[in-house]
Amino acid sequence: MRMYLDDLRTPIDEFDVIVRSYENAIVYIKRYGVPNFISFDHDLGIETDKITLKKSGYDLAKWIVFNDINNNFRLPKNFTFKVHSQNPLGKRKIENLLNSYLKLKHHKQT
Repeated sequence: MRMYLDDLRTPIDEFDVIVRSYENAIVYIKRYGVPNFISFDHDLGIETDKITLKKSGYDLAKWIVFNDINNNFRLPKNFTFKVHSQNPLGKRKIENLLNSYLKLKHHKQT
């Protein structure tokens, strides 16, 4: 299963599911589990009535790691990801979190 998380863009590649918000991604994962592959966007829009940023792709990455640690929604053994965000800092945050966690997780399993 391949998920594409982005509030605006349409993916170039084939994906099984396209989600447009953090909340929609959570609903999907709670129903079907963590996909084998996720392509992350960082910035997922703003709430115009509050002028605040909505939850980001980084928030989803943190949620996935938290739930994997707590055995709520496990990462598939072959889980991979990509960050297609145009926000360089946000992209780096997602990559650093997931790469560090996956490295630690694989190290503990060996």
